[in-house]
Amino acid sequence: MTQLTKTQILILTAGAQRPGYIAVPLPKRLHGAAAKMAVSKMIERGLLEEVDANIRKGEPLWRETGGGYGTTLRVTNFGQAAIGIVPERGTQINHPPPSDANSAPFAPRMGTKQAQLVALLEAPEGATMKILIAATGWQAHTLRGAMSGALGKRLGLTVTSTKEEGRARIYRIRRNAV
Repeated sequence: MTQLTKTQILILTAGAQRPGYIAVPLPKRLHGAAAKMAVSKMIERGLLEEVDANIRKGEPLWRETGGGYGTTLRVTNFGQAAIGIVPERGTQINHPPPSDANSAPFAPRMGTKQAQLVALLEAPEGATMKILIAATGWQAHTLRGAMSGALGKRLGLTVTSTKEEGRARIYRIRRNAV
């Protein structure tokens, strides 16, 4: 089965004992960046899922999404099975999908500067650093970091740069043929 850390076992066990399998609140010693990292890995592995919180029912919030709305964390069927709990009859244990190096696990939220950056880089003509700076308001070193880090590593996109004669360096997102 799945190899779990002590923290993951603690989160899953506590969540499995609550109504609706709600995994929050997290253990008191787990907060800040450590909590975010632990939860992110558990969501990535399919042990937890982020669902809309029912504030009227008093469900605790994991994070606020704005406008009086938020999300909470729920232990998935796979998470229950990972700690030895057999899910209710008629429910299927949904194993997390196998990770594919060519698939993007995350997508930029619409209306953000990152989404704007992706749109500019996806254009057939690409974009120069000057265009990207004007559109986002970011400095060149921030843009280069975003292209290699957020777009390259997190979103799995390939950003290419070419120097065309008579023009500045052109940046584009190269789509992999599927």
